[in-house]
Amino acid sequence: MNLLLQPKKTKYKKLRKGRLKKFDFKSNTLKFGTIGLKTTESGIISARQLEAARQAINRKTKKKGKIWIRVFPQLPITAKPTEVRMGKGKGNLKYWAVKVKTGTIIFELCGISNNLARVAFKTGRAKLSVKTKITRFYL
Repeated sequence: MNLLLQPKKTKYKKLRKGRLKKFDFKSNTLKFGTIGLKTTESGIISARQLEAARQAINRKTKKKGKIWIRVFPQLPITAKPTEVRMGKGKGNLKYWAVKVKTGTIIFELCGISNNLARVAFKTGRAKLSVKTKITRFYL
């Protein structure tokens, strides 16, 4: 069953992608878990990539512990079919994505050992299109 992340309802069907910002101060600290996966560059992550990373992390942790996804794909990405001439309006919805800035926490984990969490995040990191690093919560 392929349940990709997408919004239930949006005000507009098609949006402009806009520009990527440099750094995010809002979501750059851990809020729920003890170890997290943080971006080191800004970019666009599709819903498929997020779901693949989540599944890889769950597979490595053997569903022990708790995982939080801190980002949600609510940006509709459109594309015109191949070999179609220019003009005639904006293309159809292709997939949903999320814009992430540098320093955004994507995933958080708790309830498992740090070594297992590192291994899980390394496999999940390979599924994403942006560079990431693993951060820990320090008291």
